[in-house]
Amino acid sequence: MIASSDSPKPAAPASWVDARAPGPLRPWLHLARAGGPIGYWLLMWPCWWSVALAGGGLLHVDLFVLFLIGAIVMRAAGCVINDILDRDIDAQVERTRTRPLASGAVTLRGALIYLALLLLLGLAVLLQLNKAAIIIGAASLGLVALYPLMKRLTYWPQLFLGLTFNWGALVGWTAMEGSLSLAPLMLYAGCICWTIGYDTIYAHQDKADDIKIGVKSTALRFGNRTKPIVSVFYVLFVVGLVAAGIETDRAWYYYPFLLVILAQLNWQVRTVILDDPNSCKQRFASNGQIGIYYFLVLLVT
Repeated sequence: MIASSDSPKPAAPASWVDARAPGPLRPWLHLARAGGPIGYWLLMWPCWWSVALAGGGLLHVDLFVLFLIGAIVMRAAGCVINDILDRDIDAQVERTRTRPLASGAVTLRGALIYLALLLLLGLAVLLQLNKAAIIIGAASLGLVALYPLMKRLTYWPQLFLGLTFNWGALVGWTAMEGSLSLAPLMLYAGCICWTIGYDTIYAHQDKADDIKIGVKSTALRFGNRTKPIVSVFYVLFVVGLVAAGIETDRAWYYYPFLLVILAQLNWQVRTVILDDPNSCKQRFASNGQIGIYYFLVLLVT
């Protein structure tokens, strides 16, 4: 690993990394966003959901562990790719100017070596799955590399994030069943809408800097129509869960449980203050609760 000794360390928000990690490791952990677990939880849940949707209960703990490790590793790799491509932009944005590459705490060469190691570890996890799941999982690498460029090209980078972040819905099902069917595709489509919704709320934190720098987001595209448009995407997410439930013959009480998810999503949209970064961040993070809840619903229905 190569970290520059004469560059300032990032003044990242307080987390276990700052409180407990050895000083030399902190830039690398910050580069991987290790201090904020919500990112890898949101990457992991579609994997776990699809395993459970295919009938994988607690007896398939090996798959759940593999997808947890894979989510942590690939989310870290995605963050490194993003920061390599965005290091100049990050230096101009208040929220991201202290990231290790933008601040100079990690060199570009060091970040590239780090990325190679993370991708090798991700490959090792992927190779534990069946052949079909390996092929589908490997197909996501193009999206992982493409996503960070989208904010320069389109006002819909959140759509590409949804395509990338929820690919595990296809991999998890295939790891159980050996092939795809309509159910995981419905789950995948619904999850894409979920991601567009929660990441649009998240993107409102940076809209002033984004306008100044010239990068794009659905937060800027939707503007003062964000709440009704995000509401539509959230409803489509729940429709996807309903469709996946029908395709897998869930018990009748599966469907009333989904009303709780709809209520939580409604709370997000109704209470978020789009000009308050803390409010946006809190509503975004609350989606982790949906992940836990829906996973438990799948286990009992």
